[in-house]
Amino acid sequence: MSQQSSETNLWRGALIPAISVALISIIAGAFIRGTSGLWGSLLASATVILYFSVHLIISKISVNLDPMATMALAMFSYFAKVILMGALLLVVTKTTSPETVDRPTFAIAALSITAAWLAGEIRAFVKLRFQLPLPQTKGSNESSTTDFKSGE
Repeated sequence: MSQQSSETNLWRGALIPAISVALISIIAGAFIRGTSGLWGSLLASATVILYFSVHLIISKISVNLDPMATMALAMFSYFAKVILMGALLLVVTKTTSPETVDRPTFAIAALSITAAWLAGEIRAFVKLRFQLPLPQTKGSNESSTTDFKSGE
């Protein structure tokens, strides 16, 4: 299995449950809170799915980089996401009223979609991990043939 297909499987495994929960939260938000609940759920859905997709994009970009560059890129993306998330929340809080974007609906939807994304990604990773071949070392191949021959 190639690195490309494993990343695609991870993304798909996380995206399907996240979109399912996002759709449920959008419908529930609109039904319970009206238009403001709809906008809160839509904003939470877009934010969470984009936020977590960036992580998988970074892993795809850094597949051939050395470990220090990969760590630097991961840390940069983490801090950039935190700063951008704070800026987004500040802009939404300052430029919209609670009657436009319902804050509790945003929070509940964001937490629910996050839980669904993480559960789906963990499930896809565990499923993928069972399909990966175990690395072979020179010592393990020689010792296994030696043990077999000595047992004859």
